[in-house]
Amino acid sequence: MPNPFYDRDIVSIKDFAKSDLEYIFSATDKIREMKPGERGELGKGRTLGYIFYEPSTRTRMSFESAMASLGGSFIGISELKSSSVEKGESLADTIRIIDLYSDVIVLRHPMDGSSRFAAELSENPIINAGSGSEEHPTQALLDLYTILKEKGRIDGLSIAIVGDLKYGRTVYSLLYGLANYKVDIHLVSPPSLAVRKESIYEVQGKLKITEHNELDGVLQKADVLYVTRIQRERFPDLQEYEKVRGSYMIDSATLEKAKKDVAVMHPLPRLDEISHSVDATKNAVYFRQAANGKELRAALLALMLNESPPV
Repeated sequence: MPNPFYDRDIVSIKDFAKSDLEYIFSATDKIREMKPGERGELGKGRTLGYIFYEPSTRTRMSFESAMASLGGSFIGISELKSSSVEKGESLADTIRIIDLYSDVIVLRHPMDGSSRFAAELSENPIINAGSGSEEHPTQALLDLYTILKEKGRIDGLSIAIVGDLKYGRTVYSLLYGLANYKVDIHLVSPPSLAVRKESIYEVQGKLKITEHNELDGVLQKADVLYVTRIQRERFPDLQEYEKVRGSYMIDSATLEKAKKDVAVMHPLPRLDEISHSVDATKNAVYFRQAANGKELRAALLALMLNESPPV
């Protein structure tokens, strides 16, 4: 099969067919098995550029680590105060400049549509690392890959997505990715943080979706608990945030009510929605999930930078 990701923008998970997902997952498996010297040839002499208009730890560091493991280098802006953005430089001009110095660009921006806009300007491929409240496609890719690795399959699973479903962009990308599979989806949130219907209308006919306000009703059904942080920074009114803060807590008592082999996932960072008492259990998947981010993003970069990668 020809490499479908060479020189390709990664803006939305909606652009991916199931065959695309399987291609990336297979490439990730092969990248993980490569010896460092062999892997280090895949990005040799190439440069990753990144621009983060919003804070990031895992996404930025995993891309840096992934590019380094491929033998490439990286440059970027992670603190806006140290860039010309502080002087009023537009997103368009910032993209044009970093495009001159990079072979692939990773962008996180608070504005919906920002990555699509950047892709129209840039000569080199753009990777959307979070655009407003819309999507975070590489997070969805690593989430799907993690489910596959932990459960051995995706088809036939029951997946509960818990927490901030209104503002959580990882939720929307994950739902669009899961639309390629036969799964039961349970959406658990306070009424004020229910999923935005207009943002998932394309998948409503493809997924079996049930909405809940209480977690207890889904614990015996769920093979995966995908927990999200209630995002204070996206609330226009902090009083509204305080009303829903701490709505759900996954702890040892929760796990006793759930399936014994339930996989507890989280895109991180977490606040108080998953107790640290869960960390030592076999159910805690979120740190392996974060580790998978480096490997999957390394595979994706290798595919984007090499027309015929040895994967």
